[in-house]
Amino acid sequence: MSKRILVTGGAGFIGSHLCERLLESGHEVLCVDNFFTGRRKNVAHLLSNPLFELMRHDVTFPLYVEVDQIYNLACPASPVHYQYDPVQTTKTSVHGAINMLGLAKRTGARILQASTSEVYGDPSVHPQPEGYWGNVNPIGPRSCYDEGKRCAETLFFDYHRQHGVSIKVVRIFNTYGPKMHPNDGRVVSNFIVQALRGEPITIYGDGSQTRSFCYVDDLVEAIIRMMNSEEGFNGPVNIGNPGEFSIRELAEKVLAHIGSESEIIYKSLPQDDPLQRKPDISLAQDRLGWQPTIPLEQGLGMTVDYFHRLLSDDVQAKVGAA
Repeated sequence: MSKRILVTGGAGFIGSHLCERLLESGHEVLCVDNFFTGRRKNVAHLLSNPLFELMRHDVTFPLYVEVDQIYNLACPASPVHYQYDPVQTTKTSVHGAINMLGLAKRTGARILQASTSEVYGDPSVHPQPEGYWGNVNPIGPRSCYDEGKRCAETLFFDYHRQHGVSIKVVRIFNTYGPKMHPNDGRVVSNFIVQALRGEPITIYGDGSQTRSFCYVDDLVEAIIRMMNSEEGFNGPVNIGNPGEFSIRELAEKVLAHIGSESEIIYKSLPQDDPLQRKPDISLAQDRLGWQPTIPLEQGLGMTVDYFHRLLSDDVQAKVGAA
């Protein structure tokens, strides 16, 4: 059955992929973005679709529309962006959650919150299950994002308990793929862009810290399944790829795939940067019948191809403007 679906942060990396998938399923999609980190070019190819609507709007202000479902993805998600204006980052998570929950309450829409593995902080439990409460510095430079997302989860569950709002909460682990912002400071995009440009690969710390990397198509499949899961199963649910790699391993894989001779250089580790990150996805496997299907090598290939085209287009545009 076709639904009218709101995607906040819909012109961002994950949001744009989600909009595509929802349109392919025959739904009407209202994409809302303030374009702080989202890019119009991510959804430009959708503008001719009569089921797609793009609206510039900041979720820290109320939104009055009629929808059946809400995916709340709005928030800068990489340190270089969310630390640029930390007060606004907290407002986006907290005020944005309040405004979207208010919309869900008024319209009777089901709402999904895109939370994050950052709610676990620098974990003392490994891998991280949903029942782990986390180890987060509430006053550090990453707190605007970590604590903002933790507060948003609190609001979602309180709106559910107090007002009966139908909620779903997913905790997203490191995700990568086409349409990542080339300057977002995330490790996958950083390494690929540096290698393609022949620049040194920058590793923060000694490279032994670990992450798990989920390809964006796998992630989108999981959050759609979560949105449409049975009433009363609210989450939170970890969504990510449990394959664990050190940052140095990732750098070596990128260099090998591209055939780059870029050297690896090391810089100091940022404050509160987690040393380990790996999801326990047993709940998603059990309740959603989901697990990732795209291995890192395959996903890196598709992501490298995207950035190669993007950087080539940028060079041609500069030559044409000269």
